[in-house]
Amino acid sequence: MIYTMARAADWRSAEASGQYDGSANDKADGFLHFSTAEQLPGSAAKHRRGETDLMLVAVEAARLGDALKWEPARGGQLFPHLYGSLPLALVDSASPLPLGPDGLHIFPPLDHSPTEES
Repeated sequence: MIYTMARAADWRSAEASGQYDGSANDKADGFLHFSTAEQLPGSAAKHRRGETDLMLVAVEAARLGDALKWEPARGGQLFPHLYGSLPLALVDSASPLPLGPDGLHIFPPLDHSPTEES
């Protein structure tokens, strides 16, 4: 399972169109940023700290096919990057991601299963 954090307004647009096209940063970089369960808290703290109104989106990596690339990023870790839009039919879950009083997000239990890059 891999995860991305979508702003609620962007997610509502995705629900209307049937696909998630990503944030402004995703569009600028040319791919949708995802994280594994292990990487997600660090990604949230670095890129989304203090942001309210986020959705946590979970997708089984194998469903994304060749459009998903595992590429080095922060600290040389391989991160999953989706080159293209995310069809909502492939999404396992999308749920609100609450913010704690410390400005960090409170995550539900995450799937730490081995991924394709592991």
